Amino acid sequence: MDKWERVVVGVDGSEGSRLALRAALEQAREHDATLTVVTSWTEQVVAGAPGYVAYGLVSEADLSAVAKQQQADALTSVLGDEPTPRLDQQVVEGHAARELVAAAHGADLVVVGSRGHGGFVGLLLGSVSQYVAAHAPCPVLVVR
Repeated sequence: MDKWERVVVGVDGSEGSRLALRAALEQAREHDATLTVVTSWTEQVVAGAPGYVAYGLVSEADLSAVAKQQQADALTSVLGDEPTPRLDQQVVEGHAARELVAAAHGADLVVVGSRGHGGFVGLLLGSVSQYVAAHAPCPVLVVR
């Protein structure tokens, strides 16, 4: 069995991302690889009257803290008391799909849930998983 260096997984707090985290954890353990867990957040923009938008209704620190907590909750629920592989936790500002593709450079595998938060009912793949599958520089595992 080949030794892998790194498995990347996107976590957004959804059940789909927890399933992806479980699958990524299994792959990291099987291949003795570092598990890189990526959670992203973006600044919230609210449209107002025509031509006006509101920024900063929630502070960047608050958005980052929520993302960190989502990641911590997912890790706790999936890992439990089991021993963990080498873990690299990343909470970054940016669009989830682009941040996952960036994190996947140099990785052996990137794992995403088929659907996370958002999207339209009935789509097989969410926009993040579609983007990652099309643009990742390594193999992609989509979990549903």
